[in-house]
Amino acid sequence: MNFVTPNKEEINPFLQLLLLLFYAVTGGLVFGILAVVIVLLMYGLGIVSNLDMLLAGDTKYIAGFKVIQILSSIGTFILPPIALALTERKKVTEFYLFKQPKFLLVVLVLAIMILSMPFMEWTVIWNQKMVLPDFLHKIEQWMKEKEAIAMKMTIQLITVRSNFDFIVNLVMIAVIPAVGEELMFRGGVQRSLNRAFENPHLAIWLSAIIFSAIHMQFYGFVPRMLLGAGFGYLYYYSKSIWYAMLAHFINNAYAVCAAFYMQKHHMPLDKADEPIGFPWYGYLISAIITIALFKIFKDNATRERKLG
Repeated sequence: MNFVTPNKEEINPFLQLLLLLFYAVTGGLVFGILAVVIVLLMYGLGIVSNLDMLLAGDTKYIAGFKVIQILSSIGTFILPPIALALTERKKVTEFYLFKQPKFLLVVLVLAIMILSMPFMEWTVIWNQKMVLPDFLHKIEQWMKEKEAIAMKMTIQLITVRSNFDFIVNLVMIAVIPAVGEELMFRGGVQRSLNRAFENPHLAIWLSAIIFSAIHMQFYGFVPRMLLGAGFGYLYYYSKSIWYAMLAHFINNAYAVCAAFYMQKHHMPLDKADEPIGFPWYGYLISAIITIALFKIFKDNATRERKLG
């Protein structure tokens, strides 16, 4: 069956966004049901009485929790943008611009992700110091409780009990989100917003805000938004989604590998988020170098496109 119809005008961009949302809800429900079926096969009907422990990431049921996490990510993030491309009767690789990566640009992405770490650490420290006004005390308390729960779940997920666990974590935390979230937020949301407003910068930042908000981690909102914007600019400058996926993978894989290293050296995982502690000029230098690298990436990506 041929899904490709060249020169066919796309549907309204706001309708595309609604379709993405519909496909995400539908995919999440369908794959959520599939996950429940698999979990029931794993633990039997008795798991129903311990459902709160399963969803809280209890160690006893961590394998089932990972099944739910993986399948929900596939249903919510990977399949919806694919469904949108097929709705538009376009090849997924052409619709989202899966152009072959160039070696120099790949190296630049790696450099950006490494050399931006001190600056990103500063944004994390700054965001975690956020204090709401007194009249919003209950909301602030709720936000901190949500953050603590998220941290507990994260620690359960990244805890490695075998080498196979490490591979599963790498796929669950790095590969699937890199592919799915970039397809959804950069390929889907950013692309449609750019068509709607004809302003790539507005589309990039709105997509980054949505990307960060969807994670529901308030004390990491700003750094995650900046990451999303960075991924968006890599996509916009290169006209290839591979670089955004690569950057996303590097960011998440670093966390998985760091957790693996800490466990091998008997270091507590709850210390993983503690800042290294650079001097103020280290953060400034990191920010300047990161901006310069994005400029170099933009120039080289533009040159590559002109060369064909």
